[in-house]
Amino acid sequence: QVQLVESGGGLVQAGGSLRLSCAASGRTASSYVLGWFRQAPGKEREFVAVINWSGGTSYADSVKGRFTISRDNAKNMVYLQMNSLKPEDTAVYYCAARSYYSTPRADLYDYWGQGTQVTVSS
Repeated sequence: QVQLVESGGGLVQAGGSLRLSCAASGRTASSYVLGWFRQAPGKEREFVAVINWSGGTSYADSVKGRFTISRDNAKNMVYLQMNSLKPEDTAVYYCAARSYYSTPRADLYDYWGQGTQVTVSS
């Protein structure tokens, strides 16, 4: 069992930066694949980035070069550094966890946080 709690969302102007954090609790949290997803109003939840236990990463094309996912296994934390933010990045951002391999498919993740709102003004 893994519990996830996101923080760091807020309101930022286009071109600005935000850093999201996700605290993972549970004995084996450091061994899980951790991903970030987002959901804008009226849209489906979409993949943003994922990192496996050894640090391997993958990104959605829409955020590649602007966002960076990282993790600190000693602290059971995963981060999403978001730079050059655009209004279309506005969404609720969710942290998610699963065992085994990395995947962009939201339906394959077992554990989810409550989400944190990111709003980018133009």
